[in-house]
Amino acid sequence: MARRQGGGPGSGPAPAPEWGGTPASREPASPRRRLSALAGDARALAGDARALAGDARALSADARALFTPGGVRGVLVEGAWISAHLAIYPWGLLRERYQPSERYALEGLGPTERGLAVRDVEAAGTPILLVHGMVDNRAIFTVLKRRLRKRGFGRVLTINYSPVTNDIRQAARDLAVEVEAVVAETGFERIHVVGHSLGGLIARYYVQRLGGDQRVHTLVTLGSPHEGTLTAHLLPVQLCRQLRPGSDLYAELAEPAACRTRFVAYWSDLDQLIIPHESGRVEHPDLSVRNIRVHGVGHMSLPLDGQVVHEISGLLSELDWDGTTLRAGVTPLLEQPTSPPSRRSRRTTPA
Repeated sequence: MARRQGGGPGSGPAPAPEWGGTPASREPASPRRRLSALAGDARALAGDARALAGDARALSADARALFTPGGVRGVLVEGAWISAHLAIYPWGLLRERYQPSERYALEGLGPTERGLAVRDVEAAGTPILLVHGMVDNRAIFTVLKRRLRKRGFGRVLTINYSPVTNDIRQAARDLAVEVEAVVAETGFERIHVVGHSLGGLIARYYVQRLGGDQRVHTLVTLGSPHEGTLTAHLLPVQLCRQLRPGSDLYAELAEPAACRTRFVAYWSDLDQLIIPHESGRVEHPDLSVRNIRVHGVGHMSLPLDGQVVHEISGLLSELDWDGTTLRAGVTPLLEQPTSPPSRRSRRTTPA
């Protein structure tokens, strides 16, 4: 009669499997399997070492940018704007009252506003929705909103979402409701969205994963953590866990996507919250993206930087329905496999 293994009292513990054998088979792993497992572990360690080396190089480049004349000036501007923003922050908590701007004549318009209305009345009327970042409100867009209106855009809207938002996916669903409200109120089937910091990532999840590309023509992000940020390790909350590099949220965003929204991502080499700074780029083979590097501009200063605001105004006033520009001589949105086009300033470069 066969002896039962480990089945009765006093039989003693069953022998442990050797070299990866399973309790069912009790067969020792072959030398080839052991060598294969060791080789796999070595490859994984080598990959981790390369990733750490890449992060170290990126952090070194970020530190060097801080000690340039432009970096020092950017730090001073950032400090001044943070102080001003804290002063107007309470007013930003109030909900914006939307006032329709229907123009049927050119009287009262400045030269720039008149030019946009004459050249492309649809571009002038397309709604632009501004979405702020974490623990912030619509006051961050005080300068950008005023300059866009001065450029001739008649419908520039801002929203506030909860400062204690703790889930990007839920925030994206809430954004979808806001966008549908704008569409219903203005009559435009597609709008533009400009998102700062976390707002850009929320908007990206909406257009890429929730079908928002049917409503959003162009998404402009300013200092958004598209690849995560190391600063998210500072707080043990759900939102910060989602913002850590390699989280399940970023794994979901890396999946294949059928998205027709055009992306423009501004990232700065002086961004103190997005580390490494290149995490502000959108890297996805299925998305139409133009990544633009800005030199010497801090995280909170991106929505008011003169060159960035100028480029956003030009971009949204010249885009055709398919994301290309309407006039020759304007920097195209879709990147070409040729050398980067020259820009009006060296402070912002495609990267």
